Amino acid sequence: MHDVIKKDILAVLNGLAEILKVREDADIIEIKTLSNNVIHNASVFQDEDSISVAILIYALSKIIERNQKGLDYGKIASMLNSCIYNLNSGQDDMFRRSIKSFFGFIRTIDGKINLYINEVINQAQIKKGCKLCEHGISIARSAEILGISQWELMHYIGKTTYIDSFSEPVNVSKRLKIARGLFS
Repeated sequence: MHDVIKKDILAVLNGLAEILKVREDADIIEIKTLSNNVIHNASVFQDEDSISVAILIYALSKIIERNQKGLDYGKIASMLNSCIYNLNSGQDDMFRRSIKSFFGFIRTIDGKINLYINEVINQAQIKKGCKLCEHGISIARSAEILGISQWELMHYIGKTTYIDSFSEPVNVSKRLKIARGLFS
């Protein structure tokens, strides 16, 4: 794993551990912000570790939002510390196993949560795919990195105002002139 990515993931995971030390209403917003922060390196390096961490953190924020009182913050902190330890000690494969185990734990938190956790993770992947596209990564590459279909991603992007955020309107006549120049 690239050192810059490792440093960024460690910063995010340590930030998450700090947030989870004390239960507060603002935890959800802070956790979602962390998830968005890690997506930057994912868009630059297009690595699966940053994507996994971003999705994990987003899914965790959704679960905390829906079931805050019933969660075992101690168990979450323990799993988080295991991820941090493995990453700090250079055991990248163990880190990936810890993340996978964390996803498994999230799926088993509550019987009701198990019903919608796959949807939460899928929606998290789609939202993070949109963030990757905002950073200039193609829809095809974003979908490939996240393991989702391009159709799901395009459907979500089509519902957002992401495309409307570009300040320069498309000059059709200029584009047509360039295209004609390429084929002449």
